Amino acid sequence: MTARRLRRRASDEIPLALSDLHPLLARVYAARGVRGSDELDYSLRRLPDIWRLRGIRKAAERLQAALQRDESIVIIGDYDADGATSTALAIRGLRAMGCRRLDYLVPNRFDFGYGLSPEIVDLAAEAKPDLIITVDNGIANVAGVERARRHGIDVIITDHHLPGPKLPAATAIVNPNQPGDPFPGKSLAGVGVMLCLLIALRRLLLDAGWFTQRGMTVPKLAAWLDLVALGTVADVVPLDHVNRLLVEQGLRRIRAGQACPGINALLEVAGRDPATVRSSDMGFCAGPRLNAAGRLEDMGTGIECLLTDDPATARQYATELDKLNRARREIEADMQQQALRICERLALDERRLPWGLALHHDDWHQGVVGLVASRLKERYHRPVIAFATAEGGASLKGSARSIPGLHMRDALERIDSRHPGLIEKFGGHAMAAGLSLPAARLDDFRTAFDQTVREMLPQEALEPVVASDGPIEPADLAMETARLLQTCGPWGQGFPEPVFDGRFRIRQRRILKEKHLRYQLLPENGQRPVEAIVFNVEPQEWPDEGETMHIAYRLDINRYQGVESLQLMIEARIDSETVPSFPTTDGDPG
Repeated sequence: MTARRLRRRASDEIPLALSDLHPLLARVYAARGVRGSDELDYSLRRLPDIWRLRGIRKAAERLQAALQRDESIVIIGDYDADGATSTALAIRGLRAMGCRRLDYLVPNRFDFGYGLSPEIVDLAAEAKPDLIITVDNGIANVAGVERARRHGIDVIITDHHLPGPKLPAATAIVNPNQPGDPFPGKSLAGVGVMLCLLIALRRLLLDAGWFTQRGMTVPKLAAWLDLVALGTVADVVPLDHVNRLLVEQGLRRIRAGQACPGINALLEVAGRDPATVRSSDMGFCAGPRLNAAGRLEDMGTGIECLLTDDPATARQYATELDKLNRARREIEADMQQQALRICERLALDERRLPWGLALHHDDWHQGVVGLVASRLKERYHRPVIAFATAEGGASLKGSARSIPGLHMRDALERIDSRHPGLIEKFGGHAMAAGLSLPAARLDDFRTAFDQTVREMLPQEALEPVVASDGPIEPADLAMETARLLQTCGPWGQGFPEPVFDGRFRIRQRRILKEKHLRYQLLPENGQRPVEAIVFNVEPQEWPDEGETMHIAYRLDINRYQGVESLQLMIEARIDSETVPSFPTTDGDPG
C-alpha cells in the first residue's frame, strides 16, 4: 500500500432535510448526493413501479401461459454470484408459483463461455423445453436466440448488461438498460431484474385467480430478498436508491434469522455472524466463496447451496465452496506475482507503464484473471485487462477492470469499431468487462488499448488518490459513531462507506504476520488513544513509534471473544499534498 494524495468529498451545504441527523452523518450523506429523507427510506413501498420496465408485461404474460399450459422451462444462468443468485431466485420463485417442470443450466466458462451461446442452446434443447429464461445474460446473444428459435424454443431474456447495436429477437426482453426503457433503476443487478419479473408474474396470477383455484399460498417474494442482497452487492453494481433499498431489506432479513440456509452457511464458514451482517460481508465473504465455484469448476455447487432448505446440506456445500475459495487464493497469489514481474519488465523496458495495461501469461487461469486485473488496477491505478489462453490456444479470454473516468465497455466498443476483427466479442459495464481476441493479435490489441485509454482518460486520473469525508472531532472517535455509521448504510459501489482522514501520533506499533501492522494512535488535539490496523503492507515503509502520520481510515468495530472495541481500519497513508475537493457525483471518483 503506497502513500496516496488526498481528495476530500465536497459537502459544504447540508440540505435542510438532513438537519435532524447526527451532524457527521448528515455531512456524509450530503457528500453522496442525498438531498432528502425520502432517499433514505428503504421500505418496500419505495420500490419503483416495475411495470415501467420495458417488456416486462410481455415476459410475465408468456410465463403465465407457460404455467397454465404446464410447459417445460429451463433457466440459463451465469457463472458468477449474480448469476447464481438470479438462478436460485428464479427457481425458488417459479416453484412457489406452481411451476412443476423446471430446471436450470449454467454454462461452464471453460467449455461454453459466457451467456446464451448457440452451443449451450443445443445442450438445453436435448431436454426439449418449451421456454428458456436467461438470468444475468442474454442481451448480447443474438445468435443464441436465433438457434433457440430454430429449435422451436421461446426465449425470455432478463439481463442488466449494456446492449450492443442489435437486440436478440427474443419473445421478450427485460433489461432496464435496453433502449427506450423508462425504469429509473438503471443499476439493477441481474437478480434485481429477475425479482421484478417475479413480482409482475405474481400480479398477473393473482388477477387470474391462479392461487385461489389451486388452493395455493400466495408466495411472499420479500422472503428471498436475501438472495437479491447477495447478488447485488457481489456484482458491484452502483448502490443507487433502488439497489440500496433491495440490499437493506435483504440484510434485515438475514440479521433476523430469515435467510436461506445457504447464505447462513456461507457466512458462517467465513467466520461472520449472520445477526450482525453488513453489505461488506456480502461482497468480501459470501460473494467470493460463491464465485469460487464458477471460477474453478462450475456454478452448480453454488446454486445448489442457495436452493437447499436443509441447513446440514447447505453447510456441506458451503464447506466445499470454502475449500474452492482457498484454492482460488493460492492460484491468484501465484498469478499476481507473475503479473507484477511482467509490469516491472514493462516499466524497465519502456521506462514507464502504459496507461492501459493488457497482460497475458500462458499459465494463467481463465477463472481468476478478473481478480488479477482488479489487484493490478488498485496497485497501479490504471485500467487493466488480464488475458488467459483459451482451450486450443488460438484465442485469448480477457477480464477487464477500469478506474473512475474510463467507461470500459465504451473503450472496447471504440477499439472494435476502429479495428474490425481485432476483438472477437466483448460485453460488460463501465467498470468491468469481458472479451476474447485472437492470440496472434495480442500486441495489436495492447497498442490499441493503450492509445484508446490515453484518448479517453485525463492524465490526472492516473494519480493514486484516496477519497475522504474529511477530518472528524476526537470525540467522534468512539464506538457510538462506529455503530451509527455501520447501521446507516448499506454502503457499497457508488455509495461508499465513509472514510475520514487525520493526523495521529504513534504511541505503539506491532507487526502481525510479517505483512500487517497494529498501531495505538493518539489523534491531534485528542487525549484518548485509539487502536488501528493496516493489512498487507511493507512494515519498513511505515512510520514507527513516536512519529506522526496522516492517514485515511474507516471506523470499525473489532469483535473478539464477545468483546467489542473501536478500531480504525487504515485505508491509506496520505502524502502531504492535497488535491481540491470534488463535487458530488453518481459514482465515487476516488
